[in-house]
Amino acid sequence: MEIIAALFIDEINMRQVAGPATHIDLTGVQFSAAAPTPLPLTWAPHLVVLIRNPENGPEAGVLEVVYKRDGEQIARNVQPLSTPQGKFDYRLVRGEIDFEEYGTIEAECRIGTDGHIVTVPYTLLPPEAE
Repeated sequence: MEIIAALFIDEINMRQVAGPATHIDLTGVQFSAAAPTPLPLTWAPHLVVLIRNPENGPEAGVLEVVYKRDGEQIARNVQPLSTPQGKFDYRLVRGEIDFEEYGTIEAECRIGTDGHIVTVPYTLLPPEAE
């Protein structure tokens, strides 16, 4: 299995199109957001990880997402994968991250303990001026 994309999003919707095809609609793709309140706060952006399992791939695996700030682990999510050979799948990951200061975290996503790491940055900005 391999990760083909990982993005922070607001919403995901699946819809059937002609025949057995399925489309995935992603809305609110983002790499930053303004904080809803002053700090400190706990922020939980939604991460979607899209996965492909080739025709000869294993049907079971593990998705690991490690959230880091300045290279230090601040949160971690591990979940099992079960994707048939030749198919695509997705997983939603919601990490609760404490922010004491504004800045960037990185979500390092991989399948298995030695899989290729896909890194997705996310920056929390100060609240918008009213």
